[in-house]
Amino acid sequence: MSVWFLLNAALLIWAIWNVAAGLSIHSTYMHILLGFAGFLFFIFNWTRNAVFSTIRNAESRQTKVRLARMSKRIVPYHRYIGTTALLLIILHGVSVVHFYSFDLANMKVLTGFLAAVNLLILVLSGWYRLLFDSSLKIRKLHIRLGISLFIFVVLHFIF
Repeated sequence: MSVWFLLNAALLIWAIWNVAAGLSIHSTYMHILLGFAGFLFFIFNWTRNAVFSTIRNAESRQTKVRLARMSKRIVPYHRYIGTTALLLIILHGVSVVHFYSFDLANMKVLTGFLAAVNLLILVLSGWYRLLFDSSLKIRKLHIRLGISLFIFVVLHFIF
């Protein structure tokens, strides 16, 4: 099993904890639910990275084949799941700005904004990779954007 499975599981548990805490103290919670829904779509897509990492490191050929078949079934939906995550996060951001304000001095807003911009570039690079150029350079960019988005999400949860 890849370390990414553990990190994804820890982040998912942390997100559930944050949502439960946020729902208990906020009178308006639509922005929390939109953000959580977008996060779930992101973490579902990002778990494919853990699957591929496990495939690369697995000793058993049977395990590699089983994981590759599972991943192959999800591939056609990967770009649509990412696009849905982006749309939900945009709605989350719009509702946060509506309820509160757009103040980049607030670390929660700043990390959320940076995560949203990163997600936008991540989704665009995924579509670009599919439609125009599937080079190794674009694939590495896409993976690095996924890692940086993971870090931005962690920072967003911290603040």
